[in-house]
Amino acid sequence: MGDFITSFLSGPVPIEAYLAVSTIMFFAGVYGFLSRKNMLMVLVSVELMLNAADLNFVVFNRYLYPGQLEGFFFTLFAIGIAAAETAIAIAIIINIYRHVKSIYIDENITKMKN
Repeated sequence: MGDFITSFLSGPVPIEAYLAVSTIMFFAGVYGFLSRKNMLMVLVSVELMLNAADLNFVVFNRYLYPGQLEGFFFTLFAIGIAAAETAIAIAIIINIYRHVKSIYIDENITKMKN
């Protein structure tokens, strides 16, 4: 039994496994984006969706063009842009909190209408 497990784990991982993980990550992000009321949790959900897309870039680069690194470089730029986007979003959330004293979406929408 131990030989079967080591031979199974040492083989190449099929592309479907990576795509399944990426799909689960993306839809967990969509669910979190639609269901959360806290702005920070919405931001985390958006980041989860971006990471799922980055995983797809790397996987398709690895399987379609194994000797080239365009997918990896594109993913590095996407991670850098996501970091900048997170910094700006957190700054916006802090300013909203200073103005409204809450980071919950429902409360902020009604208070910011006035």
